[in-house]
Amino acid sequence: MKKNVLKITAVLGLTSVLLNSCGPKDNTPLVYFPDMYFPVAYDPLMKAELAYSDHENEIPAFVKNNGATGLGPVEGSVAQNKDGIFAEGKLPKNPDEYNAGYDASKSLTSSPLNPANAAKDIERGKILFDHTCAACHGTGGDGQGPIVQSGAYSGVPNYADREITVGSVHYVLTNGRNAMGSYAGQLNAGDRWRVAMYVMNAFKKGAAPAAASATAAKTDSTATKK
Repeated sequence: MKKNVLKITAVLGLTSVLLNSCGPKDNTPLVYFPDMYFPVAYDPLMKAELAYSDHENEIPAFVKNNGATGLGPVEGSVAQNKDGIFAEGKLPKNPDEYNAGYDASKSLTSSPLNPANAAKDIERGKILFDHTCAACHGTGGDGQGPIVQSGAYSGVPNYADREITVGSVHYVLTNGRNAMGSYAGQLNAGDRWRVAMYVMNAFKKGAAPAAASATAAKTDSTATKK
């Protein structure tokens, strides 16, 4: 008899807990994820006026951000376009646009980066090339990187045999070409120019870096005036 009473009590207690947990949401306990508990569709950058204003027990996760639901980047994050020299809208949308862009890129013989920093840009370009490109292109730019030498991949050209400019190298880094995919996800806009500058400086002999080109042009102009 005593066991039956305990069983009945336990069942009633469990039923009471379940019924209470399924009750109305007007007076809910502490809510850790209010946007899931009170689902409201909103733009990521809008002010959190509807989803986070009518409920007393939620954690004010966005108070420090003045109510904005889109938080800023984590401290130390690398900006993808900190040099401000690349527009996503210029990406080719079809083969015709790609080919036209590639042909046009060959007319670019200097990068848009500050010529005064050319030496440092090329130095950084070498580091990035060795880390990102040398596996296929080789540290000597001869297309004989370790992946090619292993037999896993072939057909990587020797830079010395190619008709390229700093602009066309940057274009291929951004958009890919043939079997090579885009490296826009691995290198930000400025760094793609730095790698292109390094390629031209290291593997295309006689192609002066931007700073040297600017200095030479200024010298020629002065000599002409004299």
